[in-house]
Amino acid sequence: MRADQFHWHRAARLFDGQGREQRPLQPTLSLIVDRPSSLALACALASAGQGFRIGGTGPAPAPDNAPIFETLTGGSTGAPRRIRRTQASWIASFGVNAGLFGIGPGSSVAVLGRLVHSLALYGAIEGLHLGASVHLLDTLRPDRQGRALVARKVTHLYATPTQLRLLAEGATPMPDLTWIIVGGSKLDPALRKRLKQIAPTAAVREFYGTAETSFITLSDPTTPIDSVGTPYPGVELDIRAGEIWVRSPYLFDGYASDTGVVRRENGWLSVGEMGKWQAEFLVLSGRAGRMVTVADQNVFPEEIEAFLTALPGIAEAAVIARPDGSRGQVLHAVLMGDPACGPAALSACRSRLGTLKAPKSFHFISDWPRLPSGKTDLASIQRVLP
Repeated sequence: MRADQFHWHRAARLFDGQGREQRPLQPTLSLIVDRPSSLALACALASAGQGFRIGGTGPAPAPDNAPIFETLTGGSTGAPRRIRRTQASWIASFGVNAGLFGIGPGSSVAVLGRLVHSLALYGAIEGLHLGASVHLLDTLRPDRQGRALVARKVTHLYATPTQLRLLAEGATPMPDLTWIIVGGSKLDPALRKRLKQIAPTAAVREFYGTAETSFITLSDPTTPIDSVGTPYPGVELDIRAGEIWVRSPYLFDGYASDTGVVRRENGWLSVGEMGKWQAEFLVLSGRAGRMVTVADQNVFPEEIEAFLTALPGIAEAAVIARPDGSRGQVLHAVLMGDPACGPAALSACRSRLGTLKAPKSFHFISDWPRLPSGKTDLASIQRVLP
């Protein structure tokens, strides 16, 4: 077995949402539909030597000298891009996480999202590679996901804040859960408090990364509430004119679908994320592509969205810019939550962020548009506003 290729550890076991076990397969296809998810994952591991992709459109991954595969971006600002990677770029972090989180034989890993989302795919392949029992719970409702976590004594959970928010509604205590590994966006204080109630012995670790970079930073108990942590082991970070540049063994090879947004320079890579140092901790500002100018001041919608979702009664937030005759652009917020909290939220925004950054209006909706990755569908949000 090649050291740079995904493999199914002899101690690993794989279960679907109904608890049915999936056994290893012989090599099959390179293009794999994502459901049934346990069969898709078994096909992926069987086809690892020739390359594979679960979901997405376009041709099969072309073989290379090193074992490769393709995954997908979240697609929050457009169609998902196909990400081409060596399998070694993920394997390099498997060993790190085995040491950090104790993933291996005897542990039980669950993912809540579909395998077209790179976080779920990563957690599932890592678990099988390291010898854990892996549980794919994407077909279950959040309440049944919670019951499955308890019944199967899951110890490690990979999830996004959105998935955790749905899971936490009415969930019963999960005494066996020891690690909650969170990616995709920041946890708000209310959700963090709720996780402590339902999983009192679980250590919560947030990581910041992208489909192109994999892990960039990781939080710990000393991380300030507005930070995404310190560099993940093996990662070098450099802030150049406010832009985050990364160098690590975990970077992708390139886009398989189009030219993408990445820039490279002497082994360093940037996807256009902006940030700053707060002592040794990284604080994100937002993505350069979403930055807007209000009265000659650069504003990152992500900063305002994070503030809004931390307020009482606000479950989801998206901030959209519209042209304005006097300021160039003005901001509006689309929210999901209790409309009665709107006036207090607007007052809090003006007090904390100032009148330029505070949204001019709030629009509450009851059905939040999401992509398969679980991220907000910003294209649909744009159409909510007049």
